[in-house]
Amino acid sequence: MAKVLVSMKDTFLKTIDEIARQEQRSRSELIREALRTYLKRAQNVSPEKANKNAVILEGLLD
Repeated sequence: MAKVLVSMKDTFLKTIDEIARQEQRSRSELIREALRTYLKRAQNVSPEKANKNAVILEGLLD
C-alpha cells in the first residue's frame, strides 16, 4: 500500500483524531473512508459543482 503525505491545520487533524477515537478506528481508516465517500459523490456531480467542492476541500486543508 502506498503512503501519502498530506498537510492540514492542527485543529482539523485534532477533529479527525477525535472522530477516529470515538469510532475506534485509525486515522488512516477514517480518511480513506472519507475519500471513498467523496469520490463516489464526485462521480455524480457536474464539473462546476466538482470544482466548487475542490475549492472548499482545499480551504479545509490549508
